[in-house]
Parts: sequence; structure tokens; C-alpha cells
Amino acid sequence: MTTAATEVPETDVRRHELAGFLRSRRERITPEQVGLPRGRRRRTPGLRREEVAQLSAVGVTWYTWLEQARDIQVSPQVLDSLARALLLDRSERTHLFSLAGAVDPAPGSDCPVVTPAFHEMLRRLEPFPACIQNSRYDILAYNRTYGRLLCDLDAVAPEDRNCLLLAYTNEDWRASVVDLPAMHRVMAAKFRAAMAEHLAEPAWKALLRRLEAVSPEFGEIWARHEVVGPSNRTKIFRNARVGLLRLDHTDLWLGPSAGPRLVTYVPSDEQSRLGVERLMETILAEPRAEPHPEPLAAALAGSLAEA
Repeated sequence: MTTAATEVPETDVRRHELAGFLRSRRERITPEQVGLPRGRRRRTPGLRREEVAQLSAVGVTWYTWLEQARDIQVSPQVLDSLARALLLDRSERTHLFSLAGAVDPAPGSDCPVVTPAFHEMLRRLEPFPACIQNSRYDILAYNRTYGRLLCDLDAVAPEDRNCLLLAYTNEDWRASVVDLPAMHRVMAAKFRAAMAEHLAEPAWKALLRRLEAVSPEFGEIWARHEVVGPSNRTKIFRNARVGLLRLDHTDLWLGPSAGPRLVTYVPSDEQSRLGVERLMETILAEPRAEPHPEPLAAALAGSLAEA
């Protein structure tokens, strides 16, 4: 007969189930599915733990503890990031939140996945700058010319690759925008309009708190309660490598209008066309290094995604 002293608490069972589920989902995904290089010395089936940590923008040590069923707190925002990184479908996402005993901030929604086909499409658009963003301005993927259009995006930590955050805090990004005050107003107004459908979601609230904390300028603009819908327009950038570029900005929606979108920048005149071609040439002339995710993941160790 089982006594109370030998019974395993339900929370322990849930943690071990969660650990096993995460491990199984991680081991079924190939690096190519999420745009990572396979490398020559890969022995781990599927993704490495540090790669999941990198894709989710969480600490590798913290994620390791999660797979070890340690007693740690997991916010809905982190679970959302893990669901996206592990390419969970709707049923698997529901199971993940159930095991964690958390409320899904976006129930019934499919996780936007940047598939290898999207990465190839971005590459084929070169030299035209292009990226994939969500309605929160997170940059989910980008091609090489977009990565050098406003700043060196490769040098920005994945969790900081957000257009709003960069527009208010990254000096290279800010210096590349000819009419920065106008861009600030439009971006904040679009963000407020999009956030109306996500007011209770942790990821949106966390980004808003972060912007208000790092930029009094954003706080002043946000307090005006201006809203504006999606729009396409000509933008003028002062690229550090090739000078002035006039580019026609277009959003191509990959789902509902409030969801992820392909953002493209097409030259609006001959000078700008030659400019983006020269930009591509400077990128191709750079020393080529083999992509290696581990240092970035290690740099994230110990950092937790903001709840």
C-alpha cells in the first residue's frame, strides 16, 4: 500500500513530464528546419540545448535546468518562445502550457514559423533588403542587405532585434534614419494600434515596459495615444556604407493583418538601385566566417526572458 510519505507530488510529476516533452520535441528538429548550420561534429539528435536557448532568447543554463526537471518558474512569455522555437503545432502548444500549469496568452493561435522556404525567399530577394517581422516589430529573419541597412544586425542579440527598441536605443540605427522623429511617431502609433488586440499578452506588456524604461522619448510619444494603421511608403535612409537610399517600403502579410509579414525595401530611383547593389558588393567582400551558434547561446546563459 502506498503511503503519503512515498507519494510523488503532482508538481514533481508535471516537471518531469514537461522535461521529457521538451527533450523529445528538441530531438526531432533538424538544424536546417530552423535555419541553423549542421556543422561537422554534431552527435546530438536534433537540436542542441544551447540552440533551443538561442532560438528562444533564454539562458542556456536555465533551459538545461528546465529539461532536468528542476523546480524553477516558467513564465507564459518563455513558454510562448519555446513553442515557437520547437515548432510546436496547436495540440503540442496546448500540451506544453498544460504541463507547465500556465495560461496560454494566445490560445488557439498557430505559431508563426520562419521555414527554410522563407529563408530562401529572403535570400532570393537580394540585393533588395527584406525581413520577416511580427506585429510587435520583432525581426524574425532577414537577408544580408537588410542586416546592414540600418546597423550591423548580426551584432545585435536576438532578444534585442526589435525595430521599435532599435529605433529608440541603437545609435547606428538612429543615425541611419533621415527623419527619425517622424519614424518614431509612426512606429509608436502602429504599435499602439496593433497592441489593442494583445493587451493581456505578456510579451507585448514586457516590450512596452522595456521601451518605457529605456527611452523617455518613447514614453512621451506613447502618452499621446496616437494610432495609425498599416501603410506602405517611401523611406529615406543614410546608410553608413553607401550613402543616401530612397526605398519603397511594402508589407506583404503572411497571415492575418495583425500577424507576421514580409517587409521589403525596393529602390525608388536609379541612384538607390545602384546603392543597394553596392551595399551587396561590400557584404560579399567581407571575410566569410562559418556561423556558430554556441558563443551567442553561452552569452545568453543566466538571462531570463522578461515576464
